[in-house]
Amino acid sequence: MSKRKFRFFNTYLTATISVALVLLLIGMECVISLGTSSLLRQLKEETTITLVLSDEMTSSDSVRVSRLLDVAPFCKRYQYISKEQALAEHIAELGEDPTLCLDYNPIHAAFELKLSADYVHPDSVAKIEQLLAVYPFVEHVDYPRAIVGFFQSNVSRVLWVLLAIASLLLFISIVLIVNTIRLTVYSRRFIIHTMKLVGATPWMIKGPIVRRSMRMGLYASILAMMLIFAVLYGTASRYGFVLFAMTWQNIAVVAVVILLSGVLLTFLSSLFAVNKYIRLKVDDLYII
Repeated sequence: MSKRKFRFFNTYLTATISVALVLLLIGMECVISLGTSSLLRQLKEETTITLVLSDEMTSSDSVRVSRLLDVAPFCKRYQYISKEQALAEHIAELGEDPTLCLDYNPIHAAFELKLSADYVHPDSVAKIEQLLAVYPFVEHVDYPRAIVGFFQSNVSRVLWVLLAIASLLLFISIVLIVNTIRLTVYSRRFIIHTMKLVGATPWMIKGPIVRRSMRMGLYASILAMMLIFAVLYGTASRYGFVLFAMTWQNIAVVAVVILLSGVLLTFLSSLFAVNKYIRLKVDDLYII
């Protein structure tokens, strides 16, 4: 390999690694956003509404409620807890059996249902409470009002803060990629000028440089994806820390974001940089 080719390869490799590291930052922003969204959704779906049932409820009444919850969009999942099961759970938790003093089971049967994340909102939960309370065999409806209010008042603020941080990091990432590509084009400014002198059209000059930059973006994207998924897999397997679910959907989102960012940003950056050097006069090439 000649000295010129080695220098070009070294510059190309350095630029590719630099772009990959910046794309790694973009990918981690995407991972954190997906992980935070998934975590908040999981927390919301742990919100429980309890339907405390009267002792006069019949089996047909239980079937009516079950059929409603099977098709209700607000119900993620539910379970029926009989009086006997509720008594056994009471004894296991508190260590005392109320039937020894009262000679009957005072614990009521109940339906416990987990809400879908989209319905964990004070207004939505209030409407669900009204819908379920119309049954005469439902003594009352319990749910953690403080937790529902917390989600309403604080989650949106957290999301806005995360969005602001992600936007800032994204802006920094774009600036770094643009500057990296401009430096690679800058090193070829005299070649661009020579091509102009021999009569090459602007598109003949742009084509090879832009395609080379896009290949750089593609290689950098692949390298960044390998690094991100290696880090995620390593932290999950070694330390048990799962930042976000490694589902095919999440993996596809992260991969597409990194790939599009790498190829699109290198394409636009190289195109604008080449246009700049094509318009420059020869004297200006020495003072840039």
